Amino acid sequence: MKRYGQVIGLRPGRLEEYARYHASVWPEVLKMIHECNIRNYSIFFKDDTLFAYFEYVGQDFDADMAKMAADPKTQEWWAVMGPLQEPLPTRQQGEWWANMREVFHTD
Repeated sequence: MKRYGQVIGLRPGRLEEYARYHASVWPEVLKMIHECNIRNYSIFFKDDTLFAYFEYVGQDFDADMAKMAADPKTQEWWAVMGPLQEPLPTRQQGEWWANMREVFHTD
């Protein structure tokens, strides 16, 4: 299992809409997240910033993310979420949510 932390901006004034969608995420999207070996997925908000944490339990992260990206219902969900989000200018090329480096963990 590998832990991931990611961050992205949320456009000002869009929190209520974003939270409303996430209060009832489409079942097909949740199913795909699970099929792509993501567990314990949470998103937090502070100061127009979203922080996501999840645990990846699969063997090939890139292949699972490609599978998720190819899913039509996930693409539809991302089309709704995209205009609400504002990627960080410091993200790596090809990232939407910027990956974070883990610097500490304890169980």
